[in-house]
Amino acid sequence: MSEQSIFVGKLRGLYKIMCQTEWNATVTGLVVGFFSVMIMAWWRPWGAVGALRNWGDWIMYGITSLLGTDAGFFAFYEEAPRSILVSSGSVIGVGFVLGAFVSACLGKEFALRIPPYREMVKAGIAGILMGIGASLAGGCNVGGFYNAIGNLGANGFSMMLGLIVGVVLGLKLLYLEMEHLSWGDGGAKTISFPALVVTLLGTGAVCLLVWKAYTYSIDEDSDYLASLSGIILIAAALGYSMQRGRWCMVQGFREPHMTGDCTMAKSVMLSILVVAIGAAVLKYEVPMRTEGEAVLAPINYIRGTFGWAGVLGGFLFGLGAMFAGGCGSGTLWRVGEGQVKLMLVVPFFAVSTSIVTAWFRDNDFEADGVLGKYVYLPDYLGHGYTLLLIAVFLLVWYLIVTWNEESNKLIVPM
Repeated sequence: MSEQSIFVGKLRGLYKIMCQTEWNATVTGLVVGFFSVMIMAWWRPWGAVGALRNWGDWIMYGITSLLGTDAGFFAFYEEAPRSILVSSGSVIGVGFVLGAFVSACLGKEFALRIPPYREMVKAGIAGILMGIGASLAGGCNVGGFYNAIGNLGANGFSMMLGLIVGVVLGLKLLYLEMEHLSWGDGGAKTISFPALVVTLLGTGAVCLLVWKAYTYSIDEDSDYLASLSGIILIAAALGYSMQRGRWCMVQGFREPHMTGDCTMAKSVMLSILVVAIGAAVLKYEVPMRTEGEAVLAPINYIRGTFGWAGVLGGFLFGLGAMFAGGCGSGTLWRVGEGQVKLMLVVPFFAVSTSIVTAWFRDNDFEADGVLGKYVYLPDYLGHGYTLLLIAVFLLVWYLIVTWNEESNKLIVPM
């Protein structure tokens, strides 16, 4: 075999590993944690609900402009929201979906998958529950739980408690649906595309991402816009990684109670630990280094939802995620691979979180402490003890799910 043939074979093997093979859950968790720290170091933590809220604001603004009304909640939408390609939250969402789309195309997995009729109805219900829950908890599973704990905030623990209860109840309801409901089983189909077309679409998406990042980077009039170049690329890397590893946080809560498998739960724990260490390094004495003007201030991503709102929000979000078949980030990467059900979840999620968040802000509920407290753990424990607390918490979680994997004591019966 010639040296050239060996080199080509190695290239094909690398392509298969990076673009076609499903990534190991532990590796994916580490990669997601790494890029989560990278995007914080670049500018700000990532999340899914910021994009959805911006898109919902635009939907509501369009409806308000069309109807010409300023009554009720329409009064919140008299002014146009920030552009979808200027709002940092939206740019993260756009980059995330495009990254997942690239992964699905290069892996020959992209297709339009139309669900049964009943799943379409559930998509609407799921989106509304997830939108309300995310508003109450101060974020979806990313901002309200993963990045909240990772950014050393107590509110992430509140949402986690609600998530567990919501996921368990959702699992029970899904079992009842399977046993007693037969309406709407039909209508499912998959629309596939030729391999060459899918490859060209994926290549086009890569070019679009690079071009958009370049146009952001050369904007000499705004440091804000220039900074979006890194935001959209790192978000795309997150979307690519999560689609390639089929990494969904709600699965980490669902599987231990459904099959006993704790693979995803362990991956999520490891990823949170990586983010928490990275956040502690980035946030330690930030005011001293930047005179208090840093975007990544210590309070960043710490929401005033440590209390009843975090628990209730997590419960509603977990319940909705079970109906949807994906969490906030899981919804977006599944949109990128062509899941039509999750495409239907998006507008319901977007509009509901837009309306509820606008109502909360108009009444200053979070600022006035109605939803709970702002608790940045290092203010009470210091950075060292905060990291120790998070590590111990993750260790206890690990012991519980691995014990359950052997004993099946926490599995919800059908």
